[in-house]
Amino acid sequence: MVHYLLPAYNEEENIGPLLTKISSVMDQTGDKYAIIVVDDGSQDRTVEIVQSAAVSIPIHLVRHSGNRGLHESLRNGIKTFLDLSEDSDDVLVAMDADNTHEPSSCPEMVRLISEEGYDVVIASRYRPGSQEVGLSISRLVMSRAVNLMLSALFRIEGVRDYTCGFRAYRRKALERAWKAYDSRFIESTTFSATAEILLKMGKIGIRATEVPFVLRYDQKGGASKMKVLTTVLDYFRMMGRVRRAPVQMEAGEKERP
Repeated sequence: MVHYLLPAYNEEENIGPLLTKISSVMDQTGDKYAIIVVDDGSQDRTVEIVQSAAVSIPIHLVRHSGNRGLHESLRNGIKTFLDLSEDSDDVLVAMDADNTHEPSSCPEMVRLISEEGYDVVIASRYRPGSQEVGLSISRLVMSRAVNLMLSALFRIEGVRDYTCGFRAYRRKALERAWKAYDSRFIESTTFSATAEILLKMGKIGIRATEVPFVLRYDQKGGASKMKVLTTVLDYFRMMGRVRRAPVQMEAGEKERP
C-alpha cells in the first residue's frame, strides 16, 4: 500500500489541486493508497478543503492546534504512517503540499522500492531531465551550495539531491531509523529537517536512488514560508547533531562512518 504524507500550513490555494492529482495518478495505477495530511495550525481554508476532499479520497487528517513547524509535521506524519501501516514493504511518499511536486513521478518511485529493493527514492533536481521552474536565483544558489556541502560531508551512494523533500520511503527502513534515533530522529526546526531525515537514515545504512523531476514553483500559490538565513544556519547546526547523534543499532548491524 502507498501512503502519501503532506505537511500543510495555509495551503488553501494549493492543496485541493494536489489532492486531485494524487487521486488521479492512483486511480490510473489501481494501487491501494491513503493520504496523510498534517495540518500545522492553518488559519485559512486548508482544513475545510481537505475535509471536503475526504468525501471521495482516502484521507487521514492530523491537526495541530497551533503552528509547530515543518519538523513537527514530518515527525507526526511519519509516526502516523508507522501506526497505520501494517506491511513492512508499504511505501510512504512525502511531498510538499504547495503543488510544486507533480505526483506523476510517484509510480516510478514506488516501483523502484517495491520491485527493485530500494529503501529511499528521491525525486531529484540534479539528474538528466530535471528542471526547476519559477525558483529565484538566490534559492537556486543556496540549494546547490547546501547540496554540495552535504554531499561532501555525508556521502550516500546514489544520492545527489539531499534537500528535496519529495521522496519515497520503504516502511521497514523508516521503522529502523525511528527505533535507532527514538525522539532524536528529527531535531531540526526549519526546512533542514528533510535533509536530517536522509542523513540519519544514511548513517544506519540504506539503499537509495533518484528519479528526475520538474520542480514547478510557478504553480505555487502564496508566499514562500522559508526564512533563508535561519534555514542556512540551521543546516550547520543540523550537521553537527547528525555527526554526534547516538544510534541504537539492531543486533548484527554496524553504523556507517
